[in-house]
This record gives sequence, C-alpha cells and structure tokens, in this order.
Amino acid sequence: MASHRKSRPAGPRVAGIRTPALATAALTSVALLSQTANAAPSDDKPSLEEVEKKVDDLYRQAESATDNYNAAKEKTTTQRKQVDSLLDAVAKRTQKLNEARERLGAFAAAQYRTGASAPDTATFLLADTPQDYFDQSQLMSRMTTRQKSAVDDYVTEQSETMKKRQEATESLQTLTDSQDDLKTAKATVQKKLSDARALLTELTAEEKARLAAIEKKKQEEAARKAAELAEQEAAQAQQESASPSSSTATDSSYATKAAKAIAFARAQIGKPYVWGATGPDSYDCSGLTQAAWNAAGISLPRVTYDQVNAGTTVSLADAQPGDLVFFYDDISHVGLYIGNGMMIHAPKPGAYVREESIYYDGESAIHSVVRPA
Repeated sequence: MASHRKSRPAGPRVAGIRTPALATAALTSVALLSQTANAAPSDDKPSLEEVEKKVDDLYRQAESATDNYNAAKEKTTTQRKQVDSLLDAVAKRTQKLNEARERLGAFAAAQYRTGASAPDTATFLLADTPQDYFDQSQLMSRMTTRQKSAVDDYVTEQSETMKKRQEATESLQTLTDSQDDLKTAKATVQKKLSDARALLTELTAEEKARLAAIEKKKQEEAARKAAELAEQEAAQAQQESASPSSSTATDSSYATKAAKAIAFARAQIGKPYVWGATGPDSYDCSGLTQAAWNAAGISLPRVTYDQVNAGTTVSLADAQPGDLVFFYDDISHVGLYIGNGMMIHAPKPGAYVREESIYYDGESAIHSVVRPA
C-alpha cells in the first residue's frame, strides 16, 4: 500500500543579518526554538498516513502469522493422530510380547517337570519300559520344535515392540515441537493485533474521521479499477461468444463448480473474520476459500501459501468467477473472485466477510490468480 510521509517543517533560517552580535543572538534563539520543537511530544507523533500504514502492516503481519498458526495447527492434529495410532500399536505389540513370554515360560516349566535336561542314557534307564522312553522322546522332539517357534515369535515381537516404541517416542517429540510452534504463532498473532488496536485507540476523533476519509478514497479508486476490469471482461465475453472455442465444455464444467463455491461464500457474507477460523460461524481468509470450494466438491489445502499451488495460475485478464486471488509478496491473503473485478473475502480482524474490489489495497498488492479445478 503506498503511503506518503508528511514533511516536517525545517528549522528557521537566518539571512540578511550583518551585525555579528545580533546574528549570534538570532542563531542562539533559533537553536533554542529548534530544541524546544524537537522536544515537544507532538513533533514525534507519527502522521496519520504513517499510522494507517503501520496498522495495515500489522494486520498483514498478523495474517501471515495466522497462516503459520493454521499450518502448525494442521500439522499438530495430524501428528497427534499418528501418535495415538503408534501408541495403540505399541499396546498391541506389548500384549503379543507378553503372550510369547508366557508360552516360553510354559515350555520351560514343562522341561523342568519332564527332566528334559537329563542325558538320553539316563532317561532310558529311568524309564519303566523301553516304550515309555520312545514315547517321551517323541514328545520332547515335538516340544522342541514348538519351543523354537515360540522363541522365534518372542524375538520377533520384542524387536517390533521396541521399534514401535522408538517411533512413538520420536513422534511425540515432533508433536511437542509442533505444539511449541503453534504457541509461538498464536502469540505472534495476538501481539500484532494488540499493537494495531493500540495505535487506533490513540487516534483522536478528528484523526479517525480523516482516516475514514482516506479509506473511502481508496475504496472509490478500487471501485473505479474494478469497473474498468468489468468492461474488459464484458468485451472479452462478447468476442468469445462470437467465436466459441473447443474449451467450452471444460469452461462449463468449471463454471458449474465455481457457481457452487461462490454461492457458499455469498451465504457467509456478514460473518466475522476470526483468525484460525474455518466456519461455520466465522472465518479467516483461507478458511473461507477452503470451505467455499469444499462445498463445490474440491478439496483445498488449509493455508494460503499451499492454496496458491493447488491449481493453475492464470493472468488477471483471464480471471473467471471462482478463481482464487492472492495478495502480497508473502501470499498472506486470498479472496474468491466473483467477476467484474470483485471478490468475496474475509478481510481482517474486526471486519466481516464481504464483497469487495480486488483492488482494495491497490493493483500492486495482487500477487496472482489461481484456478483450483
């Protein structure tokens, strides 16, 4: 957003004084006056244009921090599900490990009872009959095979259990890091918004009126630019209707989906902007566009810097209703284009979902236009 600093009055100059004493006295007076002026609080007060720019910058920074918050929140939700899944897997593996351990214990007890550790000769001599010996020997052979299988099962379950426990530990650490990022992003948003509110609170009634006049002038210019674009679109539509192309079917399919997205967004007009919100009672900018296109059956990512890659980039001159319009170099804002240079968007904290010119912050603020389907 372009802004202009008010030029501050330079210190008074001394000219045409011929008498050294008078010149010295005059210069001393000028210096004292200059020091007094510089010391006055009113001289250090930023101009209204500077306040406006600072507030707008803080809102933009808050929106950028909101995107970081949204991304961290989404990541935290995903990782929490992974941790829960891993912990369930660890519990199941632990149960299997305990069962394998019990089977090994049973075999060990059987060996002890049957004296399986005794030499074959002693076992033969102690047997009541030769047949008893051969029956016992065959039984032990079967038990040895089953015991080996039990040992193998135990080793496998032990290894898998340790692996799952390690994965769960690492995932828990990642979750903790994401939660820390979430807290940091949240604190950043709150600080930026608090600073913006503080600046606005310090304005006098007269300054607030002047600020409203500046904003009205910006809106009038934005409306004028939107009207120009609407005329260009009308001319282009007339030209295309005279020579229909092979892409008519594709355009028709997109228009049907876009109409559903726009209808949803229009139904949200008047609902408050709340950072991090995805509806149904409030939205932030990307939460609104995500919900609108979801109503049309198209899944969009959560944050603006992912949404900007979720489709085909088109020129502003080729923008169609339903396209996403992104703003600023850091892609911190997005709106849903509805045609004629207008969009529906969730502007900023303290505002409501509304229909507005895409030039609301000047033409240079527009970053790109993306067709999501």
